[in-house]
Amino acid sequence: MEEAIERAVGRVIQTMHENLSEQLTVDDMARTAMFSKFHFSRVFRQATGISPGRFLSALRLQEAKRLLISTSLSVADISNRVGYTSVGTFSSRFKSSVGIAPTTYRQYGGFATRIVPDSRSIGTEIRSATVQGEVWAPSTARLGLIFVGLFPTCVPQGRPVRCTVLHNPGPYLLEDVPAGAWHLLSHAVSPGEEEIIGDPFSRAHAPSVAGVGPITIGPDTRITTADLHLRPAHPLDPPVLMALLDVRKVALRSAG
Repeated sequence: MEEAIERAVGRVIQTMHENLSEQLTVDDMARTAMFSKFHFSRVFRQATGISPGRFLSALRLQEAKRLLISTSLSVADISNRVGYTSVGTFSSRFKSSVGIAPTTYRQYGGFATRIVPDSRSIGTEIRSATVQGEVWAPSTARLGLIFVGLFPTCVPQGRPVRCTVLHNPGPYLLEDVPAGAWHLLSHAVSPGEEEIIGDPFSRAHAPSVAGVGPITIGPDTRITTADLHLRPAHPLDPPVLMALLDVRKVALRSAG
């Protein structure tokens, strides 16, 4: 990717962070990037994998997660701070993206007790497709539980269609994968740094992430192999919206 494009998209993402309560339009973002509206939308998707609007929505929910566990603000106040005019809409989108309701997220201190795959993607036809491979990480990386899941988009949000959790880098196996085009995503957080609070443009407390896709699973697919290479998240990476598993209380099988 050209450095100029990366810098321009980075400026826009920083502007998003600084104006989460404002109704930023694509025109506003294009002006910040100093591109035409249509060229901006194309290069933004090229750089991040998703549209500017979806990225902004993800940043708003990421900030809501932070506020829920670091402040005593009400859900209504937090909803307003991150650009929602309706508490109901905010709560619904938060739950669908993070996996649990805002009040539950706060009650559990920013963690989930389990991750449940999306049963809506499961029909009655017989499947035997398997996605397998290895998760790799730098030898110097300090990692907690490593989540691996298949999602409809490149944003790790909502319920995965299949998932597993590893204690360490190594082989993973996802069985009975339904037909479709899925993004294989992985993330991990250093022990003791599960609550990601701080400068989103600093890698000091960034989660480790990896992604491959889309991976197409057809009716005749049996085994697909894809490796994942964890690296520190970059500001241009979409936020991890899923609630992290509580390593203090959750057995490995709870996420299976």
